[in-house]
Parts: sequence; structure tokens; C-alpha cells
Amino acid sequence: MSGPRVNSFFLGNSSGVKFSITLSPRDEETGKLQLANCSGSKGAGDWNLDVTPGMNTSKVTVSLTRTLELCLPNATECCPSSLCLVETLQVLACRHSVVLAQLLIQAEIFANSSFTGNVSENATIIPNQAFKPLGSCPCNLTAGACDVRCCCDLECTPDLQQLFNGSCFTGVFGGDVNPPFDQLCSSQSMEYTPEWFPFLCVQSSLDNTPFLGYFYHGSTSIPKVPSFTIPLQTSPGKLFTGYEEGDPIITEEDEYFTIPQQSMAGQCVGNAPVAYLQNFDVKCLTNLESYKEGLPHNVRINTGTADFIQQNVFYRTITDRGKFITESESIHTAEVLCQNVTFAEHYKFTWKDKNIEQANVTVFLGSLCDGEILTQRFTVEFLSSESTNGEEVFVNPGYQFGKPVRAANMNASDPLGSLNIWQPADRGLCASATYRPVLFGVDSYSGCFLEVGINEDCSLLRGNVTEKLNSLIHATHIGKRDNSSYSDLNDWVEIIRLDPFNSDTNVSTGSLKGICPDIPANLNIRIIFSKVGAVQGIPQRQILAVQISYSTVLWQFQCGLGCKNSFSFLPITASVQFIEVPAQPPIPVTRYQKIYAEFDCNQNDVCWPQLLYPMTRFYTGEPYSQSLAKGLLLAFLILLAAIMSNPWFSKLWNR
Repeated sequence: MSGPRVNSFFLGNSSGVKFSITLSPRDEETGKLQLANCSGSKGAGDWNLDVTPGMNTSKVTVSLTRTLELCLPNATECCPSSLCLVETLQVLACRHSVVLAQLLIQAEIFANSSFTGNVSENATIIPNQAFKPLGSCPCNLTAGACDVRCCCDLECTPDLQQLFNGSCFTGVFGGDVNPPFDQLCSSQSMEYTPEWFPFLCVQSSLDNTPFLGYFYHGSTSIPKVPSFTIPLQTSPGKLFTGYEEGDPIITEEDEYFTIPQQSMAGQCVGNAPVAYLQNFDVKCLTNLESYKEGLPHNVRINTGTADFIQQNVFYRTITDRGKFITESESIHTAEVLCQNVTFAEHYKFTWKDKNIEQANVTVFLGSLCDGEILTQRFTVEFLSSESTNGEEVFVNPGYQFGKPVRAANMNASDPLGSLNIWQPADRGLCASATYRPVLFGVDSYSGCFLEVGINEDCSLLRGNVTEKLNSLIHATHIGKRDNSSYSDLNDWVEIIRLDPFNSDTNVSTGSLKGICPDIPANLNIRIIFSKVGAVQGIPQRQILAVQISYSTVLWQFQCGLGCKNSFSFLPITASVQFIEVPAQPPIPVTRYQKIYAEFDCNQNDVCWPQLLYPMTRFYTGEPYSQSLAKGLLLAFLILLAAIMSNPWFSKLWNR
């Protein structure tokens, strides 16, 4: 180890296991390891031993308690030299005086190299990089030491340079900061020299080299590319001012708090960050061979104000494994390997304003054997601190992303409605497909297969497909807000239905066998919403309109091998699209603004006002007298061309 702290893990049940640490376990005369002794403690010299127990693993941390600063005059408890500490440690895990495991650690730790001397008032003069390179040896990266393959490093002795003399860095990085460039007349570096090169080459000294551009950038700024890593914070007390909706939750170690979630491809990602105020419920398939433990439950969570809270963990045992074991492979061995694993984890975060006040997690454990397929379930739920009996209080009346869209059937005695899309199962047939609700802000696309016979009547097929699609929508109205009241009709918007066929539409009955045109196989749901305000910094979103339309296709019977199949499959789909619009219509553009926009150089590629820009005082590319003379000459040539193109000029010239 080279730092003041090192972590390791003890695999197995740690109940009744005693951990201890000893210093210098080697014999000074023979150099051999001394016999392990279980009578040690969790402290030895300047070292401490901490053990964090877990279910099947225990985290063992060895840390140094002394400082690593270099000694100042008349100072104690410090490092007299740069190599501050060289010691050998041994960590033992014993049960009833029997050694179960041992860990040997060789510690070589250097002192902190913080500068403590006097600062000189002599400022370093940095040359102008436009005319002189800042560094004559760019590969000299280490002060006071020889850099390998850097032949221009003055700190490399001749003996050291002989080791890599044939492999020196070339080009600008190797110290050739003023190489001859290709356009120079005396340069012969071009592989294919054009025939016109001797007439159009550049005759200049090497002091005026284009390679200075490697060091000098002028007013050009380098774009800052955002990093995927969390930046290191130096003052934890001033890091956070609270979470916003969608912000990733941070742990005490300045890392993301992760829980397995589903990706856009449908696969489970084990290290997906948890977003603030975004609930989810996912299921992931795994087996004993690919099973991995998630984030430890002893990780503390940042509340949003640089304070940290510990998770409250409650363990439960699964009794009915049939709800989680979806498939069992045939096992031929007499003995089956089983392991106690996590079947489900339910997280509940209590929040207020922009902070997390409490984090509770319920872990369900069970036995998973080799050859079995486990369906793990992970849920995250955010509850307001003002909620009662676990019921969420509508602090923000607007919709939040990921919440189900509320629907109502105002024509029925029970107004409770539903807006769903398909959740295919088994072979993807519509007969076995289930439903799942439409979630706000989540664009979705799903479908299923409908079995159709070759002798199917086209009119009956259209009616059957329309009935299947309409079964997804048991509603006449959609709630404007998440807390819309069934007793107030103003809280709801009526669904605009564009039926696939009406009385004015001529639908072909299909005279050919196995071919049916105008089949309404696609259901399109468009939901228009906008942000109408904010509650406690969280946007309040409201649904403005909902439209349902159908897209027709031409169905044709697909003949298999030998046309022995009497049934074919017709895919029918349902798509949901959320469209955000501004809450207030934009101010209409006046006629003056439209005319002015045509001459605005910042909005158009062609700038007519700058047609005579080289003749104005704002042009600084050359002296004003020269640009004016060139402009007048150009105007004279244009005038001369106009005169010579006139018919009377040719008559006058002929005379």
C-alpha cells in the first residue's frame, strides 16, 4: 500500500470472527514470518483496523492515524524524510483461536509534498508565445529527474542518454520546436513536390515558423467538453444547495447512488444512478452464475445540503419462491449449489423541498440455486414529508415524469377510467398480452400479433382490429393535473377521437383472397402538455389536449413453406407521443421585425449591409488608403464594363 488507507474484503459469515492487526510480523534475524497469533487487537502502533460486517462479505479497512507532513524545525510527530513510513502489517481473522484468513500488507508511504518554504518575489518572465516557444523541451515533464526518451532534457546524463539514444521523441514534443516547414524553399521534406514549388515557395527564417501555432492560440478558446465523472469537491460544506427534479443522488464518497434499472434497450444496468423525485419499478433476470451484489446498504446519502444520512435497512425472508423463480433448468447433479441472495429491494425516500430527510430500504432475501432463473425486483418511491400513512399528499398538483396519466369515463356510473398500452408476453400474441398504464412524459411504442386466416372477411377484420385497439382506452376524458377531481368537469380535457372510417370514406371491401386494404393497425396517441408554473422549485405540468388517431395498412397473407399455414400474423401497434408547447402563445412578429430580420447579419448567412464593408473604417485588414483605392478601382472597372456593354458604345467605336 502507498496511501494512509487500504480496503479489503472477508468472504463468508463474519459472526463470531475476531479480527486483529499486528505490526512487523517478520523475524529480524531470519526474515521469516512469525507464527500467527490470534491474541492481537484492532490497533497496532499508528494503525487502526475497522470491520464493517455484511451479509456474506465484510469490509476490512486498515488506516493510518498519524500525520504525513514533513518535519519543520523543532517539530515532532512528523516525517523526517520524504519516505515517511516503511512497515509490514498482518491482519488476522480468527474464530475460537483458529486462523481463518490472514492478510500481509507492505506499507511504503511518502510524506505529503506541500510547499512550506518562503516564496520568492522574483516573477518568472514568460516570453510572448507568438514569437518564441514557451518551452524548448516539451518532453521534459519531471523536475529534477531525467525523462526517458527525452534527449533534450538537460537533467539526463550522457550515461542515461545512451540507454534510449535510438528511441528519442521526435518532432515538436521531442524538442524540435522550430522544424523546417513544407512551404520553405530549402525544405525537402515533402514526399511529392509539385512542379510549381520552386516558383511559389516561401523564403523565410526559421524564427518565423508556423509551428508556433502549437503554443500560441491568440483569442481562440478551447471548448470545455463535459466530463462523465463527478468533479472533486474541496469544500463539502458548500457543495449542494439542494436537489432539483432529475438530479442524481450523491453518496458520501462523492459518487452516484446506484440501483439496477432498465436501459433503453430493455436490459438491466447495475450501476444506474437514482434520480431525485423519479419513481420506478423494474424487474431484472439473473442466475446464480451472473449474480452480483449491488451497492452496500451502509453507504451514507447526501441529503442535498452536504449533510449525510444513514439508510434504515429492514431484512425480510422470502417464503414463496415461486413468485421470483420464473424458470428452472434440468439439474442432473446430485448436489446443487445454493446461495442466499437478494430477491427484491424496496427503497422509500422521504423528501421535503429540495432535501432528502430519510431513506428506508426493505431487502427480501432468499435462496437461489444453480440452474434457476431469478426475477429480481427493485422499486424506488419518493414520499413527501407531509404524507400520512404512506399516502402521498398532492403537494404539486401537476404531473411528474413517470407518473401514470389519469383517465376518466364520464359516460359511466363509475368514472374511473384507464389509458393503457400493451405489455406483450409469451409469443407476443394479442390474446395473451397484458396492459400497462401510459406514464406521463414517457414516449412509448408497443404492439402484439393478431392471428388472421387466409379466408378472413376484410370488414370483420377491420372491426376486430378496431376493437382490439379501443380496448386500450377506457376513457372519454384525461385529467389536466395529477389531482384532477372526478366531480369537476373543468379538471378534465375531452379526448379528440379521429375515427379511422366515417360515412364520407369509401372503404374497399377487398375482392382478392388474402388481401385486405385500409386495416387500422396503428393507434396513435398524442398528448400536448405545458409548464404552467412551479411549486417549491418543481415544475408544474398540465395536459392541454389529447388526440387519438389511426393509421391504416395493407394486410396481405404471408405464405409459408408450401403454403401449408392457414393463419398469418397481423402486427397491430400503439404509440404514445408527448408534445410540450409553451404555456402562453409567443408574441406575433410585426412587419417591421420581419423586414429587419432580412437585413440582420446575425440571423442570415448573406449580409447585404456589409457589401461595402472593405471600404468602411471598420475594416482593419489593410490600411484604409489601400482599401479605398482598391474599391475605387473596382468601381471604375464596373462602370467601364457597363459603358462598353451599351449598344451606342459599339457604334461609336466602329466610327
